[in-house]
Amino acid sequence: MRRLALIAAVAALIAAPAVAQDLTAITGGRVLTGTSVIENGTVVIQNGRVVSVGTGAAPSGARVIDASGKVVTPGFVAVDSGLGLTEISSVGGSEDQSNGANTISASFDVSYGLDPWSIALPVARLGGVTRAIVVPNHPGGSGGHEHQDDSDFAGAGNGGYQSPGLFAGTASVIHLAAGTDILVQPRVAMVAPFGEAGAGVAGGARGAEFTLFRETLAEVRLYARNKAAYDRAALRDLSISRADLEALIPVANGTMPLIVTVHRAADIQQVLRLGREEGVKLILDGAEEGWLVAADIAAADVPVLLNPISNLPSNLERRAARMENAAALNAAGVVIAIKGNEGSVHRAREARYNAGNAVSHGLPFEAAIAALTVNPARIFGMEGRFGELRAGAAADVVVWDGDPLEPLSSVTAQFINGQEQSLTSRQILLRDRYRNGGRQAGGMPVAYGQ
Repeated sequence: MRRLALIAAVAALIAAPAVAQDLTAITGGRVLTGTSVIENGTVVIQNGRVVSVGTGAAPSGARVIDASGKVVTPGFVAVDSGLGLTEISSVGGSEDQSNGANTISASFDVSYGLDPWSIALPVARLGGVTRAIVVPNHPGGSGGHEHQDDSDFAGAGNGGYQSPGLFAGTASVIHLAAGTDILVQPRVAMVAPFGEAGAGVAGGARGAEFTLFRETLAEVRLYARNKAAYDRAALRDLSISRADLEALIPVANGTMPLIVTVHRAADIQQVLRLGREEGVKLILDGAEEGWLVAADIAAADVPVLLNPISNLPSNLERRAARMENAAALNAAGVVIAIKGNEGSVHRAREARYNAGNAVSHGLPFEAAIAALTVNPARIFGMEGRFGELRAGAAADVVVWDGDPLEPLSSVTAQFINGQEQSLTSRQILLRDRYRNGGRQAGGMPVAYGQ
């Protein structure tokens, strides 16, 4: 009998769900799901996923976080970012966002340079950022806030291949949770400059770049149809390396989106035409003059990554830049995602400030929240996986002490993949250590007491 009782007890322990430590309910807050608003809502998370979102009570045995008087949102997604790739832009050895090999341009994969211990990640988390789309740097782009000329970027150089290259490489999705593996998915998009920067890469004229782009895609398609002939050197010489040819096949067949950095309205129209004629799936990046051709962008069903506070005519490509760009594009039906500043690395947290500025210039508040959360997930084929508080999505949840678009609001609790994150950073630790001159109560600097 004793043996049977012991077996039954062990079986009961194995069968019993271990919910006490893992099941968490965030209750009483104003829940912004990314697509709707729930007053006095309850978000339940377990096993790294959102279990439910609604107005019910916390389930029995759950750890309860009282968010009364607070705001609960999905984690924000930094787009066009250098997070995890760039530490100090002026120190080359700490920067893995740009590449200068002319045989490795389109095939440059930033996922191999990610650093989970980057000190920029906790700073971004404090701004509510839980995921990022990290991209290779390139002429005309904002990623990483680099200070290099066009010759330092992918494709530049000699060696018998297309020089310089039109493509900067592929983007990856990361999460910002503390740990050793932040990669979510590599190679989610290809990146290329167009407009003035793209013309500079191609030889100085926009027409040259479009011609070179078409010729490159033609070579990729030729290679894809004749790989066996290529292997036995029975195919004509091609202008890019085999690695780049392979990397561009999904772009040429329309399964991998191409992030196109473009600013001028006329260039946007030509890029949309190119995408239509070549069957390329596009994502516009920048598009400061997009409001002038918003109807065309919407009709092409092309999303836009933008910085809504880019409103100065800093060059002839941005003559019509204005603060109402985000509102106009959204009103036309364009799916937009809002970027941070200076490459969304050290200032990635400022994306929410930019969204707040867009709201003050006509963008609906709910659309601004979507532009930081669910829209980036949609744009990069991740809808339902993150960016929204709904059952089954990753439990990336942020609790705020006020309006998340207000600069003075702060994060009071944060979960990424269901794991609660520390609300500190190296900067905060240094502040606390040296705020009193680095001295302890006894009068000596901290280091002397260790």
